Amino acid sequence: MKILVIGNGGREHAIAWKLGESDKVSKIYCAPGNGGTSMEHKCENINLTDNDKLLKFALENSIDLTVVGPEVYLCNGIVDLFKSHNLKIFGPSKKAATLEGSKTFAKEFMKKYGVKTAAYEAFKDSKKALEYLEKAEYPIVIKADGLAAGKGVVIAETKEEGILAINDFMVNDTFGGAGKEIIIEEFLRGVEASILSITDGNTIIPFISSKDHKTIFEDNKGPNTGGMGTVAPNPYCNESVLKAFKEDILKPTLKGIQEENLDYIGIIFFGLMICEKGVYLLEYNVRMGDPETQVVLPLMESYFIDIIEAAIEGKLSDDIVKFKNKTACCVIGSSKGYPGRYEKGELITGIDSCSEKVFIAGADSIYNKLITNGGRVLGVTALGDNLEEAREKAYKGILQVNFNGMYYRKDIGK
Repeated sequence: MKILVIGNGGREHAIAWKLGESDKVSKIYCAPGNGGTSMEHKCENINLTDNDKLLKFALENSIDLTVVGPEVYLCNGIVDLFKSHNLKIFGPSKKAATLEGSKTFAKEFMKKYGVKTAAYEAFKDSKKALEYLEKAEYPIVIKADGLAAGKGVVIAETKEEGILAINDFMVNDTFGGAGKEIIIEEFLRGVEASILSITDGNTIIPFISSKDHKTIFEDNKGPNTGGMGTVAPNPYCNESVLKAFKEDILKPTLKGIQEENLDYIGIIFFGLMICEKGVYLLEYNVRMGDPETQVVLPLMESYFIDIIEAAIEGKLSDDIVKFKNKTACCVIGSSKGYPGRYEKGELITGIDSCSEKVFIAGADSIYNKLITNGGRVLGVTALGDNLEEAREKAYKGILQVNFNGMYYRKDIGK
């Protein structure tokens, strides 16, 4: 098979690497890919990012399957476009992708189908949103309705912080239209969990649970990032949590997908909050998470290509989706200054001799040398028989790679 993987992050490097494990797969084109995918077995980067050019490439090169990484392509309707030309593509339709593309649509969907989630109000008028803050209980969560690259969420501890966030989102238009409509939501106190799942539209099969570490500094301090590390399985996802998730979130979500005729074949990511009063859904993502993918796929015992094909053919079943009885830990190395203005152009060394798997997120290959070009540069993933062993190996691994100004959290999985 010839496969096209769309995207250029650590998630896409992990997807390409995992797909390449199967003998079924002969060639993987990564569009545009990164320095890591350019060096990966069976992979070749192609410098394409436009939907129509990707379609032309897929048709001219007889691509057997396209796998979409980032949400932007899905929300822009690339799946509908490829399907209209009888091309196999893995991902939800444009309509289904609105579950991530619009927070308001997602919350209304949750409410309609009885998915357990936080109480909320939606606003298109900044004055009404500001008036709502007068009677709100704090802390409170303020979310931009549209796609904001994972940065459109503020937890306001005070009314003053809420006013700043609303003005930032709605008046100053920091996110280029994504914050013209907002959600104000009750704050849930608890532990977050990520459950990536796969659906063929008839069933949803959860993958192994994971836990992201969002803030830049240890002890959950500092500004939010795209994710500074992950562990899987999530230590807080015990049997009772998973049972509540399936009953209160997964089942009603599947019912909604079917009743709304969303044409959803792909990944559905459940962002959960585990509270004293139950398990709540924070958000849907319509693609794999980054860096959750970097721990979930290394733990997958099955061939990923087999699972994707089963989903496309409507033949998903539990016996196809198997995971190793191990634990994974991924530690992210980021550029100096991230998540603010960060430095680029630094030489990365030590990857070839690293004892663990390194997934590249933000680096280019120039004359066969890896040079940083992003905020989150790489992730070192290690497997162990338990969390302590996986952590120890991941931290040993990240000490073996280096670039000037590299920063990483020391408490991933603690």
